[in-house]
Amino acid sequence: MAVGHVKGIGGLFFRARNPEALNAWYRERLGVGAGCSADDSGPVDEWSWTTGGPLVFSAFKADTDYFAADRQFMINLRVDDLDAVLQPFREAGEEIITKDEWDDPAVGRFARVHDPEGNPIELWEPPRS
Repeated sequence: MAVGHVKGIGGLFFRARNPEALNAWYRERLGVGAGCSADDSGPVDEWSWTTGGPLVFSAFKADTDYFAADRQFMINLRVDDLDAVLQPFREAGEEIITKDEWDDPAVGRFARVHDPEGNPIELWEPPRS
């Protein structure tokens, strides 16, 4: 008998007050979403964001203080150069949260930003191999 296997996440869907504006913000600020490619390889289409690599899939305790209690999820985006990715946020005067205890040479560097609707986005630069 053949056994099927999940090969990855096919999509991340969430509610927004203004989906078009929020989709545009993610594309412009982070290069994330439909029509984007994480590594500029291969063709892109109007529906997909082309990306690859490891993904952490984990539930947190209901009372975690790692992200805001009024949010059910936090997106974690793997980046290749945290300082460069944060530059547009600095230029726009948007809040960037960093904490020394988040960073670990064995795990990487982290920063937190929020999209225009208040959803937390954790940016993670893994350690260089």
